[in-house]
Amino acid sequence: MDKKIIFAVFVVIINIISFSLMDIDKKKAQKSKWRIKESTLLGWAFCLGGTGSFLGMQIFRHKTKHKKFIIFVPMCVIINIIVIILIYKFVF
Repeated sequence: MDKKIIFAVFVVIINIISFSLMDIDKKKAQKSKWRIKESTLLGWAFCLGGTGSFLGMQIFRHKTKHKKFIIFVPMCVIINIIVIILIYKFVF
């Protein structure tokens, strides 16, 4: 299988996980149960999962009033795009 396809699938999976973590944390918050650490949510956003985290924030209306998420997650999306472009340009 082509390395570009494997990498693209990898990025999609990371974003699905990031998106799912936002959903899980929102549901846990509504039920007053254990929560996923903010550092974990932000870490997944930084590690190429920014788009999934951003979409999760918008769709589930989760962490949308927390300044660090309002600022950091969109920055992660931009950084993730730049990193992905650089990887495709120089690695493949």
